[in-house]
Amino acid sequence: RSFLIASISQNVSIAQNILESEDVFSTISCLKKLGVQIKKNGPKSYIISGKGLGSLFARKNLKLNFGNSGTLARLLIGVLTTTPGIIVNLSGDHSLNKRSMKSLIKLMEKFGASFLPKNKFNFPIKLFSSDFPIGLNYKAGVSAQLKSAVILAGLNSYGKTQIFENQLSRNHTENILLNNSKIIKIVKNKNKKIIILGKKYLNPIKINVPNDPSSAAFFSALTLLNKNSTLKIKNVGLNETRIGFYKLLKKQGAKIYFNNVKINNSEKRGDIIIKSCKLKPIKASKIYYTSMTDEYPILFVMAALIRGVSTFKGISDLANKESNRIIEMKKILDQIDIKSKISKSEFKIFGKGIINAKDKKINVPNLGDHRICMSSFVLALLTGAKTKIKNFETVYTSSPSFLKIMKTLGAKFEKY
Repeated sequence: RSFLIASISQNVSIAQNILESEDVFSTISCLKKLGVQIKKNGPKSYIISGKGLGSLFARKNLKLNFGNSGTLARLLIGVLTTTPGIIVNLSGDHSLNKRSMKSLIKLMEKFGASFLPKNKFNFPIKLFSSDFPIGLNYKAGVSAQLKSAVILAGLNSYGKTQIFENQLSRNHTENILLNNSKIIKIVKNKNKKIIILGKKYLNPIKINVPNDPSSAAFFSALTLLNKNSTLKIKNVGLNETRIGFYKLLKKQGAKIYFNNVKINNSEKRGDIIIKSCKLKPIKASKIYYTSMTDEYPILFVMAALIRGVSTFKGISDLANKESNRIIEMKKILDQIDIKSKISKSEFKIFGKGIINAKDKKINVPNLGDHRICMSSFVLALLTGAKTKIKNFETVYTSSPSFLKIMKTLGAKFEKY
């Protein structure tokens, strides 16, 4: 988000504490192909030279590859939809190419963009931007990425774009834009309304990006379930729309504490302190989904290793992630004889507590799903099951230091 918004802002922006993952490198690569100057000026620090709204340029037959990043795909398409004169071929890796972009495409068509082939809703596709985009009214659902795509498309549209939120979702895009009071207005009454006034001057940004609470969740889970363990994770983003994982586990008795909390760039951040303890079965209602979407695979692992029946409701959208995360995690749990049950409205896991599964083997196929790879890794550490994970390098898309950190914690593994 920092790179994307900086690229359509005026003048020079600075983004610091950047997670140098494959998803971020895909973003930089795409923006450079669209004419944006991006230079590294220190450890995890970058300078982005923006030329303002509508300044991105695509040479003839330009191809953009989003890699594994659904976030990059949806947000950059939002930007390109209302950038005049853009004709570009879009694709991703094998995993992203399988994911449906129907909701995004239908939304961007309302701004006047078109896509070929017609009625094809997954990559590769060709985007033709709108030369005269008009702002629209949009009723947001659970997807923060679709909401962000509408915000970014609205920035370069004529008139006013209004987004109505009945259910709050991640708000990082709005937060980064808040230093532009003439462009974005947020009205909070019974529900939240975001107003975008198009075709204005976007101020440059200077942002220090907090560490990712989703990546921190895997180390938190390992600590909570591993006896006599404590862990401190510094400078983690504590945005209210992102900490459902921690709030939910606190309700189940988890010893999780937030320290040194402060606000920077409209984003709350602080240190997370975790201590191992006994947990009650997890009861996750549908209200948690938007604030911990990426954490469900590791929650399923935790549920398997907490004695009692855990239930997860309102998670049907997990079927359209990098893989069908409900079905694939059930297959993994089956391999160590953890019973689970999928129904239309919920996923039940019959937890056994911490088990010794040294006589079991877990095989994780090439799903291209970083969250399932990391969850399986934690499951193996806690149960002793000999686990073989194919295409583990997909973890580098979001958490390039995962194995390095695990090694410092004493994890034993070998690459093959």
